[in-house]
Amino acid sequence: MKRLPCKRLILFSFLHFAFIGNLFSQEYKSGPAEKDFAGYLFTYFKGNAVKDEALCFAISTDGYNYRALNNNEPVLDSKQISSTGGIRDPHILRSADGRSFYMVVTDMTSSKGWDSNRAMTLLKSEDLINWKHSIINIQKRFKGHDDLKRVWAPQTIFDPAKGKYMVYFSMQHGTGPDIIYYAYANKDFTDFEEELKVLFSPKNGKSCIDGDIINKNGIFHLFYKTEGNGNGIKLALTDSLTSGRWIEQPGYKQQTRDAVEGSAVFKLNRSDKYILMYDVYGKGKYQFCESTDLDRFKVIDHEVKMDFHPRHGTIIPISRSELRNLTAKWGIPSGMELKLAKNPVLDGFYADPDVLYANKTKKYYIYPTSDGFDGWGGYYFKTFSSTDLINWKDEGVILDLKKDVKWGNRNAWAPTIAEKKVGKDYQYFYYFTAAQKIGVASSDLPTGPFKDSGRPLINFKPEGIKGGQEIDPAVFTDPKTGKSYLYWGNGYLAVAELNKDMISLKPNSTKVLKTDETFREGCYVFYRKGTYYFMWSEDDTRSENYRVRYGTSKSPLGPISIQQNNLVLQKNPESGIFGTGHNSVLQIPGKDEWYIIYHRFNYPDGINMGDAAGFNREVCMDRMYFDNAGNIIPIKPTH
Repeated sequence: MKRLPCKRLILFSFLHFAFIGNLFSQEYKSGPAEKDFAGYLFTYFKGNAVKDEALCFAISTDGYNYRALNNNEPVLDSKQISSTGGIRDPHILRSADGRSFYMVVTDMTSSKGWDSNRAMTLLKSEDLINWKHSIINIQKRFKGHDDLKRVWAPQTIFDPAKGKYMVYFSMQHGTGPDIIYYAYANKDFTDFEEELKVLFSPKNGKSCIDGDIINKNGIFHLFYKTEGNGNGIKLALTDSLTSGRWIEQPGYKQQTRDAVEGSAVFKLNRSDKYILMYDVYGKGKYQFCESTDLDRFKVIDHEVKMDFHPRHGTIIPISRSELRNLTAKWGIPSGMELKLAKNPVLDGFYADPDVLYANKTKKYYIYPTSDGFDGWGGYYFKTFSSTDLINWKDEGVILDLKKDVKWGNRNAWAPTIAEKKVGKDYQYFYYFTAAQKIGVASSDLPTGPFKDSGRPLINFKPEGIKGGQEIDPAVFTDPKTGKSYLYWGNGYLAVAELNKDMISLKPNSTKVLKTDETFREGCYVFYRKGTYYFMWSEDDTRSENYRVRYGTSKSPLGPISIQQNNLVLQKNPESGIFGTGHNSVLQIPGKDEWYIIYHRFNYPDGINMGDAAGFNREVCMDRMYFDNAGNIIPIKPTH
């Protein structure tokens, strides 16, 4: 057997871990996915005066223009979260599961000297507003550090190989060089689980500080400040954080001859571009550089604007609701326009919403298509919960076609759900489209996890139907009889009665309902005051004229009576709202109060996206009213 040359062994190892990294990146989270981010949070401190050694926040919607929150004043009191009265070098990280945020800071004030600190502060938050903290004094917490001089610039990264959060930081002992150490945090992010170990020390034996690691395709890129043969920011690569095998790259990454420190890298939302920023501390300014390969960078200072002067900070992407929460707490910065209206109700790209009030939990739920994938290529479903119809919590993935559905692993579209009382408890039956077939999964909770029945429920065309697709299921339980029906179809409207098990169809019950030429897809059925309402979408979801019509019946099986003026929902060009369709309807329990939940082109960009607007949609909700005759009053979509 031939031995591979050393370089090829390294390449094989890198590719192997790149594959693992890609697999990990496909794990689904409860928080927003990259496709759903709407802005950025910049954490920083301001200077060497004690009052400026404190945590500050700024926000941006584009990654280039930043405005300080809270009038550039601290958002946390350093005296409350540090042992020295000051904090520096804040690093913030979103957790791998999307549920929380971690922040680490240097516990230090420069007024006591650069070699005066021995501690760092660990902070954790669920909402970016309220933070729990703990202080770790390295000299007191660990033995063998009697000659420790300083502990600088801690940062955190999730290590997929360990499934834990690594905190890494530089330390200097005696007259030795600064070396980057690490330890894994405990589950509560309040302490370290183990003794400190060396993460990285350059081969030249010189000091290295201000490490910043980013994982790109399974390869960890460590940017750090070093000395020797010139000073500046260098880069080292590894495929395993704790292996000690780092490949140091030649040259320096800063694009200036001025002294720099505190580098940080972040990825632009929905882009292949990365931003490297660093503190040009002698000039009192920041420099931003851009790259697609994390190797070659170009200065983009002319594109960046800030109304503050940061020192050593970090930037993370955030969602629309997180932007809203931050500005609700600290105010919208002067001169900044934020489109934070109540619509859309969900963060990011989602479509085809089905809504449920669950008697079991007394909460509302929206079950959408996960949108934002080219060509409607999503393959997992999420749900969102609310107690007030305003604030919606991401409950995470409830069904993953690639993992959970053997008969259809692609095109996860247009789900619908039924709550059914079985014995003394409730069960939930989730009907969904996969690979242009309709399946059903069940669970004891509205948030899942849902278990697929193991086979498609509908993979056939009704008798007499030759075109269209078997998609867009809608489930309806008749309050008069207790019977449940499943409706579906694209280009036609079919219905079948469900058996009591809710996962099979009653034999010979399938029929095609007559509509009119406006029917395209997205049927939804509800009952009010003796009338069965049938709603559907007209035109193509890629069209700005996608819209909702309705008919009525005295039976869940038709015939459907269609009035001439039956247009319920359509675009509102004056407000920049287009492509309104594929709806569901919510009745507030015990009240004659109704809402329509639907999707539209994402605002304001969708109308300029061409066909891509049809798979970059967002979910909205508006009030729905009836006149005295029971007609649905046309709805004007709003923000």
